[in-house]
Amino acid sequence: MKAIVITSPGEPEVLQLQEVEDPEIKHDEVLIKVEATALNKGDIYQRKGLYPPPKGASLYPGLECSGTIESVGRNVSRWKVGDQVCALLAGGGYAEKVAVPAGQVLPVPPGVSLKDSACLPEVACTVWSTVFMKSHLSSGETFLIHGGSSGIGTFAIQMAKHQGARVFITAGSEEKLAACKNLGADVCINYKTEDFAARVKQETEGRGVDVILDSVGAPYLQKNLDSLNVDGRLFIIGALSAMAAEINLSSLFARRLTIQASTLRGRNPEDKEIIVREVEKNVWPAIMEGKVTPVVYKYFPVCEAAEAHRLMESSKHIGKILLFPLLYRS
Repeated sequence: MKAIVITSPGEPEVLQLQEVEDPEIKHDEVLIKVEATALNKGDIYQRKGLYPPPKGASLYPGLECSGTIESVGRNVSRWKVGDQVCALLAGGGYAEKVAVPAGQVLPVPPGVSLKDSACLPEVACTVWSTVFMKSHLSSGETFLIHGGSSGIGTFAIQMAKHQGARVFITAGSEEKLAACKNLGADVCINYKTEDFAARVKQETEGRGVDVILDSVGAPYLQKNLDSLNVDGRLFIIGALSAMAAEINLSSLFARRLTIQASTLRGRNPEDKEIIVREVEKNVWPAIMEGKVTPVVYKYFPVCEAAEAHRLMESSKHIGKILLFPLLYRS
């Protein structure tokens, strides 16, 4: 098969399409013929040598995919050859075929194309596990998403609104703010021209929000804490700049705040299977009802993976960027 290989850590041009060995499946895995894969920030970090795949995972980038099952392991009972699915991966999506544990596979939701379903597994599992399973966002609460126009952000806006939350977002342009507003965000803050913490306090009559989902990290840490309500929960899923920060602990004590952080890729298959099943139970119905829809910005053939990475790093996109194997050039 063909796959995108990271020939050495570096800039996008190190992504090269090469002929490689087909993956071999284990007894609890399925082999998927890839229809599409979606870009994630983790792919950028892996390309730069900053985010190596977990032990035993594919060395090729790609944390989610859609496609058709080509073969199944002897211990797999739910899936069969020919099923159209999407899947959460630890790597390997930038290829014509990928092996994945059966517990990380999801059916394509009715109403979503096989191609576009590639952009669902990573965002759905990230948002549901952090915002709802861990931070327990519930109806009537307030929720702030940093990077509201990202793949994670566009999904989180829709899911939180569906669950009855009031949604705040930050983004860096009027175009992105408008897109988030169209998806249902209630309060849209341009972080380049406004102090988001001050705006949050203004919009909540000084209380702050109940849950924050943050991918910025250290520079926002204290301001995030200042933006939380009593019993507020901050969940950090990335650090786009510095990793180290100082905080004023008095804010934690006074308002009983909770700080959590996690990545999805490095979790064991058993944890991922639990999250995937919860996503199918709680998120898939919202997608099937049309309450949550994929937001796709642009499609690239996989041979143009470098150009797709450049687009993601430019931060000009809104939503997800998809790659297709060579036979797809739409």
